[in-house]
Amino acid sequence: MTVLDTPTPTPTSSPADARPSAARAFRAILWRDIFVTGKEFWVFLAQVALQPLFMLFVFAKVLNAGGYVTDSYAHLLLPGIVALTAFLTALQTVSFPLIMEFSFTREIEDRLLAPLPTYLVAVEKLLLAVIRALASAVVMFPIGALVLGSAPWHSDGVPLLIASLVLGSWVGAGIGLTLGTMVPPSKISVIFAVILTPLMFTGATQYPWQSLDSMRWFQVVTALNPLTYLSEAVRAAVVPEIPHIAPWICLVVLVLSGAIFTGVGIKGFMRRALT
Repeated sequence: MTVLDTPTPTPTSSPADARPSAARAFRAILWRDIFVTGKEFWVFLAQVALQPLFMLFVFAKVLNAGGYVTDSYAHLLLPGIVALTAFLTALQTVSFPLIMEFSFTREIEDRLLAPLPTYLVAVEKLLLAVIRALASAVVMFPIGALVLGSAPWHSDGVPLLIASLVLGSWVGAGIGLTLGTMVPPSKISVIFAVILTPLMFTGATQYPWQSLDSMRWFQVVTALNPLTYLSEAVRAAVVPEIPHIAPWICLVVLVLSGAIFTGVGIKGFMRRALT
């Protein structure tokens, strides 16, 4: 009597193994958002470049033609406009859509069903905002050269320029995430009017921070704005001959600001998503 060998059953993949990993789901959501941005590139360009373009044209060209500012002011202004563009692009990329998704469209519910931790949905929005902000900053240099006839550039400052724009965009995105999870839809216009206007005009984008020595109170107010340190870092990278805050101070403040606003924003996102 012989004993027949029974075939060993081959293991089959379980439904849990067939599910996409969190990293794969994260990349898919991010790629979808980047694809949509690329598909609507001209709309994106109009949103991020129109206001800085007119600011640059009026402050640097119109006022210069009238003799109210000097030729060198344009090279001082452009780095501030680049910083402002990156900062506001990151902030608005997160804040406005998030307010709508949590209140009216409820699109956030589809993202929360993705197979990844809830906090990574917020991280994806932050990363997308940084990417869009960097793209807008890159676009502003040729636009500035077109409006002004030339754009200031300092090759040795490229590492500082990249680091400051990445960190500054992160801070803007963190503030946008915080606002997007805290501001009720009925208060959008009021809150953003109260926050964005002071943020834009106390961020040292149109003037160097050290030029405010004669207005000490306003210099202190400006020092409380994270945008000031982005403007000063970009200015240090592009036009280092202009007096500016030490770059290492700017980078440290941007890192601390990014960490604080990201932590507060993710905590608010988790609270809104789980209620």
